[in-house]
This record gives sequence, C-alpha cells and structure tokens, in this order.
Amino acid sequence: MAATDDYSCNIVTPMQKVHVHDLNATILHLMVIDHLRLICSYQGCDFRLTDVHGEVAHGVLS
Repeated sequence: MAATDDYSCNIVTPMQKVHVHDLNATILHLMVIDHLRLICSYQGCDFRLTDVHGEVAHGVLS
C-alpha cells in the first residue's frame, strides 16, 4: 500500500506510483475495453481517454 501526505494529495512512498492515464487504462482493461481503440469525438477532433501515455498497470492487478 502506498502512503500519502497529510492531505492525501501526493504519494510519499514511490513503490506503487501510478499515473492517471495508467489508472484509466487499467480500469478499462478490467472492463474488457481496449483503451487504445476507445476514441471520443469532441468538436471534430478525436481523443483517447488515456491520451498517448496510458499503459495497463499489471503490477497493481496482482
């Protein structure tokens, strides 16, 4: 379990640090949705929820 600061905003112990894009990719992976193919259109532009940075965090799942 990762420890946080007094306000629960920043991770103090870096052993299980996960970025928001990786967390979203992991949640979509658990929902059996391919985060690389999930594209939303907004004002004529296509965007991915995980942007170009998201990777499934397999270490969190075990």
